[in-house]
Amino acid sequence: MKIIKRNGSEETFDAGKIVIAVTKANSAVERQELTREQIAEIADYIDYKCAKLNRSASVEEIQDMVENQIMAMGAFEVARRYVRYRYSRSLIRKANTTDDRILTLLECNNEEVMEENSNKDPVVNSVQRDYMAGEVSKDITKRLLLPEDIIEADKEGIIHFHDADYYAQHMHNCDLVNLEDMLENGTVISETLIEKPHSFSTACNIATQIIAQVASNQYGGQSISLTHLAPFVQVSRGKIRKEVLEEIESLGINVSEEDITRITEKRLHDEIKKGVQTIQYQIITLMTTNGQAPFLTIFMYLNEAKDEQEKEDLALIIEEMLRQRCQGVKNEDGVWITPAFPKLIYALEEDNITKGSRFYYLTELAAKCTAKRMVPDYISEKRMKELKEGNCFPVMGCRSALSPWKDENGNYKFYGRFNQGVVTINLVDAALSSGGNIEKFWKIFDDRLELCYRALMCRHERLKGTLSDAAPILWQYGAISRLKKGEKIDKLLYGGYSTISLGYAGLCECVRYMTGKSHTDPEATPFALEVMKHMNEACERWKEETNIGFSIYGSPIESTTYKFAKCLQKRFGMVEGVTDKSYITNSYHVNVTEEIDAFSKLKFEAQFQELSTGGAVSYVEVPNMQHNIPAVLQVIRFIYDNIMYAELNTKSDYCQECGFDGEIQIVEEDGKLIWECPRCHNRNQDTLNVARRTCGYIGTQFWNQGRTQEIKERVLHL
Repeated sequence: MKIIKRNGSEETFDAGKIVIAVTKANSAVERQELTREQIAEIADYIDYKCAKLNRSASVEEIQDMVENQIMAMGAFEVARRYVRYRYSRSLIRKANTTDDRILTLLECNNEEVMEENSNKDPVVNSVQRDYMAGEVSKDITKRLLLPEDIIEADKEGIIHFHDADYYAQHMHNCDLVNLEDMLENGTVISETLIEKPHSFSTACNIATQIIAQVASNQYGGQSISLTHLAPFVQVSRGKIRKEVLEEIESLGINVSEEDITRITEKRLHDEIKKGVQTIQYQIITLMTTNGQAPFLTIFMYLNEAKDEQEKEDLALIIEEMLRQRCQGVKNEDGVWITPAFPKLIYALEEDNITKGSRFYYLTELAAKCTAKRMVPDYISEKRMKELKEGNCFPVMGCRSALSPWKDENGNYKFYGRFNQGVVTINLVDAALSSGGNIEKFWKIFDDRLELCYRALMCRHERLKGTLSDAAPILWQYGAISRLKKGEKIDKLLYGGYSTISLGYAGLCECVRYMTGKSHTDPEATPFALEVMKHMNEACERWKEETNIGFSIYGSPIESTTYKFAKCLQKRFGMVEGVTDKSYITNSYHVNVTEEIDAFSKLKFEAQFQELSTGGAVSYVEVPNMQHNIPAVLQVIRFIYDNIMYAELNTKSDYCQECGFDGEIQIVEEDGKLIWECPRCHNRNQDTLNVARRTCGYIGTQFWNQGRTQEIKERVLHL
């Protein structure tokens, strides 16, 4: 059994240390209140309690248990001595809150940091440098920048203040890159003017440079549309045709118009292939200043094309993107595996959703790619237009969605907009704090929402006054806007141009505690919907008061699901069906252990996705579907008709030790969940390639214990 020390490192649980600590406290009182047997009993009880957690307990949790047991035995003076000792040690630690954590992450034994982000390799220097900066930033944030009650609420798991490791800097969350503006009108990268490209391959190369620059100047995900690259296919077509004609003339031969077109299109296809390959491999191999590949989403939407020729050219790019992604990338052993990025989103529309329709072949290819590589995910044009004032557009990163916004000419605008940041409310804590009293719940809920509002305004105020010079690629050279040097970004923070998000987590457990039923139960669903509506009403009220674009957001909380679970257990103990896991359920989702078929799940969650106006994504867990593509297509058709945004979770793993190509399993050893090859029983994470979708995006660097338990307990929906 393991424990997590305060500096984040992990070590084996030693009950003897409890005996020593309690014995010292007992010896410090005039009349010893505890016998050796009682002290040993305390240590044994703590050992038992920790084992029941099914995860590594923190030192703080263990000390709380010890304190409670001392008092339970009536040794109040000993308990006071023990508390004083803890307090004196905490004062010493507060004198410097960062050194120990930085040293442990440099030595690669900070378990919390190593499992914090499933797409960062914590042993790499660039990642460690980012984590070091993050620890310093969090320290400054906690001591100097945020109000004490917000810091305390975050620590207690009542709320989660996202990305505190970037808060000290004037950085925002995620955005839709206006690639069209940057390619058509030029941009500047590292003080070098980049003019409009004269070929498709050059446009792809410039796009990857833009993506890397954007990723290094924000902390969230970014999205681009392939539609913005499509016009350069025609540019290359004209250029290649001219070259072909020149070659024919130099050879002095006669070639038919049909053959000229055929040769031109063949060379054009080769260039499209190289351009797409540039995007795929550059994104995977780029290392940005935050120590990971750019968190990029690529949108594939045929109806975004301006004319029929552009739509045909866009189809060529989409086809090549899907083919290359289906193939995968080679790992160090030369084996084709599933990469984490870029994330792909494929828009379902009338001319690609029905068998026999014009672009149905692309949807069939998308289905094969999903079955093998877990992407693309799917946006229903029909459902999104119903919910977004007739518009269809990509999410930012994995799920953050903009609200419709019109410019001064009355035209809708989405590209070049962004999200200011997120604060998430723990709905489970609000429910448990009410003790099940419905009136008390709504009162506590409102208090917590007010706390989130103040925390979100801190995020807003941190961005307010930022000069465009802080990130020229974003604010001056077209990714978001074209402000002047020295100009403040403030006008982009108001009027709904950018959004700011109230995240939420644990609706499932919240409803279960308050009603005694799953939120999928028809008797409990109305309460779940009421909770969602209440958050929307709060956002609308804040929007009217501030002229800022508040909206509610189905938080991904990759590591926070574990943090919230630990905090809930500490505050409320083990409550069956509510706090008895090492994770809580993301956003509005059906709990991963609940038996429900894929179609019922998507239909049920659609009503919550509609209310999650700031973004959310639903998923279904499926087995290996590579030999059942018709079933994948059936699910895709259902998505088109019923839900705005959804994905299929498959498995795509590989063991480098024995060559096993299947599902790597999760097993338990000494109270800890670990990954193991079912064939050769290899447990070395360095030689296991595991890809799982955990929060809307694919992770490949393994996960914390809470998220690992959640992955292990997922039931299949198909």
